[in-house]
Amino acid sequence: MFDEIIREFHNELNSSVVSIPQPLKKADKGIDISNCTLSKLKEIVEKEDFENTPEEIEFFKKIKPCPMSYLIYFSEVRSCEIRKPKAGKNFQYNFFEKELQKINKFFYKNNDFVQYMEQGHEYLDHQLFTRHHRKNYPFIPMINYYQYPEFSSSHDMLWSKIQAMYRLIHYIREAMETLKPGSQEAMLDKKHKVMLWSGSKTSLVELIYALCANGDLNHGVVDISTVTASFEDFFNIKLDNIYKTYSEIKARKGPRAKYLQNLIIRLETKMNQDDEK
Repeated sequence: MFDEIIREFHNELNSSVVSIPQPLKKADKGIDISNCTLSKLKEIVEKEDFENTPEEIEFFKKIKPCPMSYLIYFSEVRSCEIRKPKAGKNFQYNFFEKELQKINKFFYKNNDFVQYMEQGHEYLDHQLFTRHHRKNYPFIPMINYYQYPEFSSSHDMLWSKIQAMYRLIHYIREAMETLKPGSQEAMLDKKHKVMLWSGSKTSLVELIYALCANGDLNHGVVDISTVTASFEDFFNIKLDNIYKTYSEIKARKGPRAKYLQNLIIRLETKMNQDDEK
């Protein structure tokens, strides 16, 4: 049930938001979609609640932070676009530098919790991502937690903001890059050559999920749809319904990660051949 809502959320982001060129309009649309998704999740939680604690932890640790992190991200982008100086590249560049400083202070302040999450710890999850432990928090909870106690754990909002800040760093760096002298020429020079994926689409989906599962992209704080969009752009390919493809991969009999296993065999063979030369 939750998975279907999240799939619809990602599909709507890809179809309605990614293609909008203006950052402010993109942010407004993203905020609408994120709010709508959160409303759907909230309605289900209020009606049905959770069957057990692991299900509750899964929701507040992985499901709700997905649209919530995008809501925070798009809200921050909107704020930057409205507040940045209207003229003068130096003024605009300095503005974005100060925004990066704020983000660094945020990460420094919440370093212990960031490390807990990024290292994949779970020993405090029952305290951080359920609604039943409301005292003696090891990390400072977000103020918003107290506003919606039945739809919030103490730290799902903080985890959402951390993910949003990683995305915001990328947005700010891109904005700063365009303000540098000769940025247009630099962007043209850096644009990658046309690369075509000549393997099967299923193999590419398998590779994408493996990279995400291993946490090798954006410190593990990135969703499948974002990674997929990047791969589609780089390899000039359209991957239709990757969630269905992933389900088919999981349903395979015998070894399921066939493409990855084949990569290992091919690489080992090449290294052995190189050693013989």
